[in-house]
Amino acid sequence: NPKRIFEGVSSCTMPRKYTNYSKTSKTPRRPFEKERLDSEMKIVGEFGLKNKREVWRVQVVLAKMRKAARDLLTLDEKNPKRIFEGQALLRRCARLGLLDEDKRELDYVLGIKTADIMGRRLQTLVFRQNLAKSPHHARVLIRQRHIRVGKQMVNIPSFLVRVDSEKHIDFSLTSPMGNGRAGRVKRKNAGKAGGGDAEEED
Repeated sequence: NPKRIFEGVSSCTMPRKYTNYSKTSKTPRRPFEKERLDSEMKIVGEFGLKNKREVWRVQVVLAKMRKAARDLLTLDEKNPKRIFEGQALLRRCARLGLLDEDKRELDYVLGIKTADIMGRRLQTLVFRQNLAKSPHHARVLIRQRHIRVGKQMVNIPSFLVRVDSEKHIDFSLTSPMGNGRAGRVKRKNAGKAGGGDAEEED
């Protein structure tokens, strides 16, 4: 019976996926606005970014933080939601080094800029601590697994470093720059030099 066959097929369909997806970046509403293009290019050049999507991604994070602060500012100061969520937001900003200890108020969250968050990226801090010659060199070192934060090797250039972790940025223990095993080319050249010396002795 065709009806029974159809019912059997419909009962064997795949289960639905109920995964929530949220966009990590948002393209500009006006793509050819000169002032915005110039400011984005300045940020890309200053912080050695791969593309403008990295700027837009930070702008989305910043927009969410500002929106949360604006919504909380509309509530009464003694409102439990404003007290609880406001303190959590301020703690997060202070932990990431976006707010000073004397500026832990919601009004100051609205003043955080894109460059402030860019300055807390691992790529920027590796360059500022003179572990790399340029922001681009810092990115290469991070991607090639030469950098650690504390005991953890980190290979994400956009990793946001907390204030208390900043002093623990160093070369990873397995890196040739951090007293680890020598690289492939250096080992190869050392082998050639050793072979040459042996031939001269013969």
